[in-house]
Amino acid sequence: MRDSFVHRGKRRQLVDYLQRGLGISDALVLNAMNEVPRHLFIESVFEDYAYEDRAFPIAAGQTISHPSTVAEQSELLELKQGEKVLEIGTGCGYQTAVLMKMDAQVYTIERQKSLYEFSTRMFRELMLRPKFQSFGDGFAGLPSFAPFDKIIVTCGAEQLPTELLRQLKVGGKMVIPLGPTDQQMLCRFTKISQKEIEKEEFGIYKFVPMLQDKNH
Repeated sequence: MRDSFVHRGKRRQLVDYLQRGLGISDALVLNAMNEVPRHLFIESVFEDYAYEDRAFPIAAGQTISHPSTVAEQSELLELKQGEKVLEIGTGCGYQTAVLMKMDAQVYTIERQKSLYEFSTRMFRELMLRPKFQSFGDGFAGLPSFAPFDKIIVTCGAEQLPTELLRQLKVGGKMVIPLGPTDQQMLCRFTKISQKEIEKEEFGIYKFVPMLQDKNH
């Protein structure tokens, strides 16, 4: 698990770019992204570019998101230390690791077996411990652990998964990309009451699709 002075220097440059260039101001987000070694979550052929603001292919036809996307989604959660977070789409585990470094209690679901196994191994090697990690259908959420303070969805959904909203506590926030494949609006939903939801929009992004009942 090599994390050299060069890697750490590149991470500081990335964090500076996120802060000064993109306006990310949440100290929890910036500190977490300065600590998590992104190059360990991608193929070694991409290692030299790991701290550029680029997405890369990972296993099972999925991608690791741009660092700017990870930073923005994390900041939109308005996370407080110790809060209970449900993550839909563990992927390679990079976003999950950032949330754990933000001192969140993370419950995470991945539908691709190869990614579930990879992320499990990465967390163990980095000595990071999600509160709960599972292989399964993200659309169903984790009702037995609900309610959650925050929910983050790292794949694009064509329609709002209402089951996830039911698992969000009153006052909680869910960050999710919504819309047709390859062009989703990044949205934040705040649960005002059991019957009232506030929606905010934060621009167009490109995420891999959120697929229901398809575990591999």
